[in-house]
Amino acid sequence: MGQDQTKQQITKGLQLYQSNQTEKALQVWTKVLEKSSDLVGRFRVLGCLVTAHSEMGRYKEMLKFAVVQIDTARELEDADFLLESYLNLARSNEKLCEFHKTISYCKTCLGLPGTRAATQLGGQVSLSMGNAFLGLSLFQKALESFEKALRYAHNNDDTMLECRVCCSLGSFYAQVKESMKIALQHGDRPLQALCLLCFADIHRSRGDLETAFPRYDSAMSIMTEIGNRLGQVQVLLGVAKCWVARKALDKALDAIERAQDLAEEVGNKLGQLKLHCLSESIYRSRGLQRELRAHVVRFHECVEETELYCGLCGESIGEKNSRLQALPCSHIFHLRCLQNNGTRSCPNCHRSSMKPGFV
Repeated sequence: MGQDQTKQQITKGLQLYQSNQTEKALQVWTKVLEKSSDLVGRFRVLGCLVTAHSEMGRYKEMLKFAVVQIDTARELEDADFLLESYLNLARSNEKLCEFHKTISYCKTCLGLPGTRAATQLGGQVSLSMGNAFLGLSLFQKALESFEKALRYAHNNDDTMLECRVCCSLGSFYAQVKESMKIALQHGDRPLQALCLLCFADIHRSRGDLETAFPRYDSAMSIMTEIGNRLGQVQVLLGVAKCWVARKALDKALDAIERAQDLAEEVGNKLGQLKLHCLSESIYRSRGLQRELRAHVVRFHECVEETELYCGLCGESIGEKNSRLQALPCSHIFHLRCLQNNGTRSCPNCHRSSMKPGFV
């Protein structure tokens, strides 16, 4: 079966599928796979089969065709096809609740070199990643991914993507609400603060700033009460973004300054990086070049400072399968190095350290 005949059969299958003759459409597409020598046509028909089996709830079949599509994309040696096929593989694993695999394949999509399809499919990648984070109950990361997907939807006038993100945000809200009930029942103040922060971020992402501000105030109250300075940085960052949305840039800069002080106190480099990035966008909009340059410099310094090296042995983290420990000050070391060092404070910043968390 040549290129022209392959196209005709794909179109015939689509017409059958759109007229709800699903099984006949599947038969047509399956024959194309068996007989066609056109790689591009085979790739396209595999995409049709992935979509059809997804909508039918046949997720194992969906995964099977997604794997074949990856192999076809590699044969074609085309980055656009590779991006599309990895996204289908991520979606298949998402449907099968293999959330860690979903996140891994989404990261592969994001790590591919710039492609023509990136603008069109980037929002779908962020949505799938958000759904996976939500499945793992990583609420903050889920919300960040959903916000990226919404930006793609708005920038590309993609109403279908926007609807899908809103549906995911709806279930996200329900899960956070359920977590809040559990936190209230058990008197878990840290979890209450996190839920309030998530509620505030959700309302901000929807443009409901009137509801977001009081949620941030409540979250800040608990974060201050329990001494969670990292949480306070996150709250102030959200508040600053609200003020930016309202074009109250002086108030946004005031919130950023307070957050920067807290982030520097605890050595939270990632928080500082985000804050410098937001400050940079504000000063850029105002045309204040000196302030803009200062924050650009600090942003890049933070990027360099967050390079992951063990502060004791100097080895790069991630090259070997070693167990790590993260201290409350955000510095990360090999577990073996900390055990051999025997100090009770951080070897880098010398702040007193509570019990580390495993990474």
